[in-house]
Amino acid sequence: MSLGTVLQALELLDSAVVTGQAVGDAIRAAGVPDVEVERFTGARGSTDFVRVTVPGARGRRAGGEAPTLGIVGRLGGIGARPAKVGLVSDGDGAVTAIACALKLGRMAAQGDRLPGDVILATHICPDAPTIAHPVVTMMNSPVDMATLNRHEVRPEMEAILSVDTTRGNRVVNQRGIAISPTVKEGWILRVAEDLLTIVQNVTGRMPVVLPLTMQDITPYGNDLFHVNSILQPATATAVPVVGVALTAEVPVPGSATGASQAVDIDLAVRFCLEVAKAFGAGLCRFHDPAEWDAIQRRYGSMSVLQTLGRA
Repeated sequence: MSLGTVLQALELLDSAVVTGQAVGDAIRAAGVPDVEVERFTGARGSTDFVRVTVPGARGRRAGGEAPTLGIVGRLGGIGARPAKVGLVSDGDGAVTAIACALKLGRMAAQGDRLPGDVILATHICPDAPTIAHPVVTMMNSPVDMATLNRHEVRPEMEAILSVDTTRGNRVVNQRGIAISPTVKEGWILRVAEDLLTIVQNVTGRMPVVLPLTMQDITPYGNDLFHVNSILQPATATAVPVVGVALTAEVPVPGSATGASQAVDIDLAVRFCLEVAKAFGAGLCRFHDPAEWDAIQRRYGSMSVLQTLGRA
């Protein structure tokens, strides 16, 4: 079970003075030595990028054939200090990524190595700014989205799970997790059957699917409405991306404190870990390559939606 690592990650990140270095030290202590920490300062403050690589038994790092999964903890910031005291709802993407890294380290130490490599990336900012939104007050980021994507979306990733708090809306009205359809190169594809199966196994419930619009998969900065940043990694890569949304029955501001639900984060962690096991073993597809080829032959590229478009 992963609830212990979720609680550890929550305690670690619920701090006004936590740094990426402290997070990196905790992950190394859990048995994962390959941790990179880099501070980046933008116009609205600074944040620490944390990137973790957990090598698989048959992964690319070892010269093997098992594919590499990326897990991106997407957020604006883990705190909104000095306006708010404590970990904000928006920080749960980072909590999920860090808890996954801690759990993978403990699994490896107990002899359970996954088949493929797993790369986890997020950023640590306890004093991020907020931004007005039509439904609730959301968190902003101290650095721009292009910088976030550049640090968190890595070329080694062959498919990506993007985990993001998605409570500040009225389109998903259940507490827990939801997954998005697969997004690839500007196309919103069908919801992956393999991922739906894993969701039901993990939650013991019928899967909840996050609805997407075309605006949601375009880059930030084009002055269009986005449900949140959950699919922003898809604007920076050609590999398939699926959003893993932490949801609620009612709209909850991303800047709200005391709103992190440990059991819901545990669902997200267990889902990501089960996908990592299956994806590395070749038992989980994010999309159908044959159908993708047919889409390209009939309709062509939609990669324009990965750009800012016309001014």
